Amino acid sequence: MVDKEIILIDRQEYVKVINPLASGGENQPKYLYLPVEEYLAKRDQYMVPTTRGSQEKRPSPHAPPIDPPVRIGTEMASAPNPLPSSIQLKKKVLVLHFDDRTSSGEESLGDWLAENLIKEMSLRSPQLLFVDFYRIKEFLEKNGGDLREIVSPKTLKILNEVFGIHAIVLGELTGPYIFTTKGPRDQEASSTALIKIEMKVVDTLSGKIFKTLSSQNPVFSTKEIGIFSDEKAKKRAFDLALTELSRSLSRELDRIDWFCRVAKVEGDEIYINAGKLTGLKVGDVMEVYRPTRTGERGDIRGEIRISTIFGMDASIGKLIQGEKPEAEDILRLVRREGS
Repeated sequence: MVDKEIILIDRQEYVKVINPLASGGENQPKYLYLPVEEYLAKRDQYMVPTTRGSQEKRPSPHAPPIDPPVRIGTEMASAPNPLPSSIQLKKKVLVLHFDDRTSSGEESLGDWLAENLIKEMSLRSPQLLFVDFYRIKEFLEKNGGDLREIVSPKTLKILNEVFGIHAIVLGELTGPYIFTTKGPRDQEASSTALIKIEMKVVDTLSGKIFKTLSSQNPVFSTKEIGIFSDEKAKKRAFDLALTELSRSLSRELDRIDWFCRVAKVEGDEIYINAGKLTGLKVGDVMEVYRPTRTGERGDIRGEIRISTIFGMDASIGKLIQGEKPEAEDILRLVRREGS
């Protein structure tokens, strides 16, 4: 594989090959990007492009037209307008296991809480993509990172650039505290429960705490009578707290601005760490921003147009005006011109 062109997007490797159907259809891209495993299984069916060197690269007849460069003035550097409501791109969120302040032994309600919060949010907010916690944990362990420092500026920057994560949710829970009144018989016992959840939402672009949320269930709403009333009351307390928390969290995540990153620039091809899974389409036009020293979005540098969607969530764009992007530049969708 040494002589093959390998592209790394969202930690998955792709091999760049020549599309055998490119010459037979106007809508066929010149190149395809196959996962390494698929390429190895079908290597006899594909040719790889020659290594770029002194050969002049000719523009593909099927590539979208390149508009002449324009000077980026102060009118382009103004604050961007929000996307039309009809354009919905998915944001990537990482929910950490909650710190459990009261459980002991092997019981971990914090893990259970995080998993159920994700399920609740997935039903409530279909425009969110939740990144697997164990995938991030494995990545940090292999690269000398530490989960305890996951909200450090350095780690946040890595998670944003490598995985495209927009926000990290972390927090702690206290409880459940169960209050049981025994009767003459087990059937007459009554129980109530109380749980408190505190949570922070961290914006990976700025590295700042975007919002602090807190939820505590009303005790009277958890009253249960009869056998296993304590377990029923505890479950009711969790359900009430989770419902309120997911509603508040959904509102806050909706306020975070969507963006993606330039993963790599090679010739006139700009590789992007977002694609089909996120909701991008061929023809989408993206504004390019150069990050500031604090990692936040700076002035507009130019525009690119999406020319190819490949893999699970990656794409390629071509410059249509302004300055050529660099790796780690920030991209934001401004309009749709294609399918």
